Amino acid sequence: MKETFLKLHLSIFIAGFTGIFGKLISVNEVYLVLYRMAITSLILLLFLSLTKKIVRLKNIDILRVAGVGLLLGLHWLFFYGSIKASNVSIGVICFSLVGCFTALFEPLIFRKKISVKELLYSLLTIIGILLIFQFDSQYRYGILLGVISSAFAALFTISNKKVSGKCTPINLLFYEIIGGFILLCIVVPVYIHHLPDISFIPTKADIIYLLVLSVICTIVMYILQIQVLKKVSAFTVNLSYNLEPVYSIILAMILFGEAKELNPAFYFGLSLILLSVALKSLEAFRNKAQSQ
Repeated sequence: MKETFLKLHLSIFIAGFTGIFGKLISVNEVYLVLYRMAITSLILLLFLSLTKKIVRLKNIDILRVAGVGLLLGLHWLFFYGSIKASNVSIGVICFSLVGCFTALFEPLIFRKKISVKELLYSLLTIIGILLIFQFDSQYRYGILLGVISSAFAALFTISNKKVSGKCTPINLLFYEIIGGFILLCIVVPVYIHHLPDISFIPTKADIIYLLVLSVICTIVMYILQIQVLKKVSAFTVNLSYNLEPVYSIILAMILFGEAKELNPAFYFGLSLILLSVALKSLEAFRNKAQSQ
């Protein structure tokens, strides 16, 4: 279990950089996500072809996995939309609502009782988000997009757990990314229709950022996450990912000077979110110790 939690927090640390790239990359969130998925798909296809490790799935399984990939693509779309509409700190802090959505969605999907404890932990996160929501009205649109993003992220992680046994983690990621890319291409024209005159040509710096985002922050991060999901619940993974804002906010303060834009209410809200993570982590370790 110790190795599993190490992998989990390594993936969280890597995830902390995804919001930073969302700010650094100049293209609109729609093309950012499409480029990220396209590059990731090509790299995975090349690797699996060279190593001859491609696992064939049944058509019905491909459709299911592709549907999970669409949830991932939609999460990214709204996540980067939130960052570009506000800032990195707001975009990543809204991601903390994933634990709340998971506490509601997971029991419905797996047909089990709703955990009162999980809802109480999530309540701390909700209060934290509400405090942040109130601190400046100019960020409310970005917060709204961030909330939608966290709902899709929760559905992705839960659905990912249901299909994780279909094949190896790297094959699963390949089918999810390429399936999500194809399905997202059908959805995004509606999104783009409301965003006229947006640039789709990446700069040289964008290309470098997209490569790092695709290899490290996508392939490496999600393979670690898939491995972790085989041993711990989706709720534990999603609530632990509330630590992601800590890394992203620190980096955003250093790189973009976002500390000037944040007031005490933001930090108090963030403290409540971190408290929910600490309580859940403590309970997870206690339960593991009692079962041994």
